[in-house]
Amino acid sequence: MDSPSTFNHPLNTLPEHLIRMGWTRHFQTALEKLPSPHTPAKVIGGCKNSFLVNQGATPFTATPARTLEHTPEGIYPVVGDWVVVKDEVITTVLTRKNILARGAAGSQHKQKSGQVKKQIMAANIDTVFIVCGLDRDFNLRRLERYLTLVYNCGLTPAIVLTKADLEQHPKDRADEVTAIAFGVPVHLISAHEDSGLSTLDEHLAPGQTVTLIGSSGAGKSTLINRLYGSNLQATGAVSKRVGKGRHTTTTRDLITLPSGSMLIDNPGMREITFSDDHGALDTTFPEIELLTRSCRFADCSHTHEPGCQVLDGVASGQVSKERLDSYLKMQHELSFFANRDQKSTSKKEKGKKKG
Repeated sequence: MDSPSTFNHPLNTLPEHLIRMGWTRHFQTALEKLPSPHTPAKVIGGCKNSFLVNQGATPFTATPARTLEHTPEGIYPVVGDWVVVKDEVITTVLTRKNILARGAAGSQHKQKSGQVKKQIMAANIDTVFIVCGLDRDFNLRRLERYLTLVYNCGLTPAIVLTKADLEQHPKDRADEVTAIAFGVPVHLISAHEDSGLSTLDEHLAPGQTVTLIGSSGAGKSTLINRLYGSNLQATGAVSKRVGKGRHTTTTRDLITLPSGSMLIDNPGMREITFSDDHGALDTTFPEIELLTRSCRFADCSHTHEPGCQVLDGVASGQVSKERLDSYLKMQHELSFFANRDQKSTSKKEKGKKKG
């Protein structure tokens, strides 16, 4: 559906409604590189073969062009993308500002065979809410994996601890999270009280896009309902027997809040897998990274070597054994990608020499 007012204009002359939807100079520059003027649309929902898009008026459905299926990885539309639509067909995905991606489900067991695939969950994000319930969902090691995933994508995290009313000492739990999430905002939210909800306002300015990740039953949908002011998302009961929630969100949708900010919900994640290594561990575990620089051996594994400052840090209580175990586990997983990239580069160089 092309609008009669297609354009390639300077940002300050664009319709205000697009700017409210997150349109910035980054996307304007990408639009101006196209050979002819277009009105951009934002992907606000959908699945693999059909997407709901919005150009500022009434949302409509568009299908991806077949040519997009054969373009390099990462070009197929996802929620949060800005796209060009012609005759209700998405022909172009504008250059993204960023993406939130993980290894596709089940890929944790496919690393040895080199079959890890990237699953892009959302695009063009300002903040990632890592949502964790203060019930049986609470797990510091899982939060470390979420932080590593977010940092690996070059994104900014904030941690939202829900169900504070179910925890006898919620402030103590928040302090535990603060101790392992260096510099990351930690917000305590109760399902039945407004205290804490307003602290999220710093992340929810007009035109800002926030995506939520967390386990099923962590309280993401309930949080969205409270921020919106009505029941937009279906919420499911949490099984008292296993302490796990039902999958209440099965698709990804972009929801505009009354404040003008936008939220992208995501289905609950059963496993937190990585698709690349961009040095995120140094950010998630800064105290270990600092000690690593003083180890006697440059290739120290931090498991048995003499002169290992990390092990000395564990012995002195400077680093917890649980933190080190978590670090080593993720380091092992992420090393796969470094080795993969090295092999890929080596093959390319050999191919050039033969050519």
